[in-house]
Amino acid sequence: MSKKTKIVTSTGMEVRQKPLKLRIWNNRGHYLMFLPVFIFVLIVNYWPMLGIRYAFMEYKAGPAGPSWTGLTHFQRMFEASAFWDAFRNTLILSIVKLFLTTFASVVVSIFLNEMGNLFAKKTLQTIIYLPHFMSWAVVASIFTLILSPSSTGMLNGLLREWGILGANDSNIHFLATSSMWRPIFYLINIWKETGWGTIIFLATLAGISPELYEAADIDGATRFQKMRYVTLPALSNTIITVLILNLAKVLNLFESVFVLYNPAVYNVSDVIGTYIYRQTFSVARPDYGYSTAVGLFRSLVGCVLVLICNRASKKVRGRGIV
Repeated sequence: MSKKTKIVTSTGMEVRQKPLKLRIWNNRGHYLMFLPVFIFVLIVNYWPMLGIRYAFMEYKAGPAGPSWTGLTHFQRMFEASAFWDAFRNTLILSIVKLFLTTFASVVVSIFLNEMGNLFAKKTLQTIIYLPHFMSWAVVASIFTLILSPSSTGMLNGLLREWGILGANDSNIHFLATSSMWRPIFYLINIWKETGWGTIIFLATLAGISPELYEAADIDGATRFQKMRYVTLPALSNTIITVLILNLAKVLNLFESVFVLYNPAVYNVSDVIGTYIYRQTFSVARPDYGYSTAVGLFRSLVGCVLVLICNRASKKVRGRGIV
């Protein structure tokens, strides 16, 4: 006779639980329905993870098969100055971009919330949202045309018309100048992502009780004082939450950099994602083992960041992100 374990329900009642085999048999229909999904997840999400073994192998394009090398690729990675430059650039670009776009989203949200004309508010919101739905390839094409050093470049043309560039001065190659690339990158990201970021903050602003503003009016507060002492404190928890949730993704930078950078600005623009891409696809004989090792290192650091942000989220919001 099979043994039945005792469990206590939420009401405090003690009941006997059926054996696991019997429960599986009784619910066999549900398990059969779940089986295709389970197999799909295993094949699509987990089977490719077996490829991390190449991080410990010498595996280059060619007839020769992979051979075990241990931690050689990781040693090479930690000794490569180009890798550390890419790692540093990834952190700088991601974190600065995160803070700037969050700040811009908060400012735009507050001003949109203060607008009294509903039609103008909705029209402005639509215009601000539109860049988010453009692909990075389209955005890069637009700004490459605007910033082009050729005679068709709009910004160089304006600088000449305004007299900032003389007749004998050469056009400025904005995207190929190290000192200018990062500010341009930040401005493009603000232009593209600010509208989308305002959605969450406008939702928070819509939930602020009108009684708080009425009380501020009774106390004689100006519009600026109401923004400072009512609106911003109400947004503070949302701002912190957005920052925490996005800090976990700081290493996932690739497409926005890939479409804008070039060899002249690798020292300030090369990130881990583009570094891996070049090691794999931009060399005559790709070194799959080395690029896998770099990708594995990025994933491990990203996992640590997720755990840190999850702990911070539990302290701030009372619940984690995973």
